[in-house]
Amino acid sequence: MNGQKGPLDRRTATEYASWFKALADPTRVQIVSLLARRGRPMNVKEIVDAVHVGQSTVSAHLKVLTEVRFALVDQRGTSRFYRINTACVERFPTAADLVMGRPAPVAPARPPEGEA
Repeated sequence: MNGQKGPLDRRTATEYASWFKALADPTRVQIVSLLARRGRPMNVKEIVDAVHVGQSTVSAHLKVLTEVRFALVDQRGTSRFYRINTACVERFPTAADLVMGRPAPVAPARPPEGEA
């Protein structure tokens, strides 16, 4: 266990619950996975073609994912491009660990600037 005997504080629990709720739909999990694996901003048509559901459905799912900031939106002229929020990729496993009573994972040490 993590050494704490009580539950997470309410604010943290509420934030984590919104993240888990956002991923409670298989299409949203597919979209997050697609954006993370592609590693580049994608427009709605590209996402629709990849996950094989309608445009309105994808747009509704993207709205949920952007509300919890799993996906970020870049506006280019009249077009919107969606990309994974890399900060959530780093924070989500920590949230799952903490909810399950495990200590937060230790972040790997980053090399000093210019040594990557």
